[in-house]
Amino acid sequence: MVAVSPRPNLESGLTDEDFARLQFTSVLYYLHSTNPDNGLVRDKTQPGAPASIAAIGMALATIPVVVERGVLIREFAVKMVRRRLEFLMQCHQGPEPDASGYKGFFYHFLDIETGQRVWECELSTIDSAFLFAGALTVATYFDGENAEEAKIRTLATALYERADWNWARDQGATLTHGWRPESGFIPYRWRGYDEGLLLYILGLGSPSHPLPPESYEAYTESYEWRNIYGASCSIPVRCSPTSYRICGSISEASAISSCTSMTVTTSRTAGKRPLSIRSMRSEIRCSSRVMVSIAGDLPRVTARAG
Repeated sequence: MVAVSPRPNLESGLTDEDFARLQFTSVLYYLHSTNPDNGLVRDKTQPGAPASIAAIGMALATIPVVVERGVLIREFAVKMVRRRLEFLMQCHQGPEPDASGYKGFFYHFLDIETGQRVWECELSTIDSAFLFAGALTVATYFDGENAEEAKIRTLATALYERADWNWARDQGATLTHGWRPESGFIPYRWRGYDEGLLLYILGLGSPSHPLPPESYEAYTESYEWRNIYGASCSIPVRCSPTSYRICGSISEASAISSCTSMTVTTSRTAGKRPLSIRSMRSEIRCSSRVMVSIAGDLPRVTARAG
């Protein structure tokens, strides 16, 4: 059992134990809903639900927290992460409708046993980005010199570098929402301040298939700028429940916090200073380190047998 406080008293304010309880119950979902054979994670708790590629990425992003807070032993977490990444790398990539992905990206929903596409769902660029962000997070966290942790870094890097970001542009400046083998690219693109920011951080920083700098400029062209307390700030062009849910994920929150200065220097108020691909790669490394530091700052969950 876990030594955390009972239901919090909101009138008296939240304590460190209350936050620990919230943290533990949040990360517990990813342990509770993971297939131990391959590391795939259910999209929801409903029996028979398929795996979600975004949920897998978020599960990876919680691993530093799970280890640092004493919920899972580091050696066991390494085995869990390695198995998950190995399975994803082994999943078939191709144009066939029953593949797991194509051009390095993954379908939104996968059969939780086989890893194959289900429901004729889309090849999702944004959900694949959450996977890549989670993979880079564990690659940063597991920095040991032993073979097991080195393998995680190799797998995570290969998973990320396999994605062909320029293919996902479909000859346009911005990234598409995705693709289907039955009908081709989805006729919608990621533009304006929303969770798509993570796509451009990863795509611009890719060492293998980097997006051109003009992709980021095209993404920000639809920003709505407001003057708030004397500072020029951008506001979201849409605020869907999905945007709030996704922006709450640890991987994206760390990425957004680390790229704030870059966003400001490429804004209209700064004259759209040319974007440096090298700086984007630095932002990706920085965001992963921010994620790892978050794990050390949160209140610890004390676990005990019994």
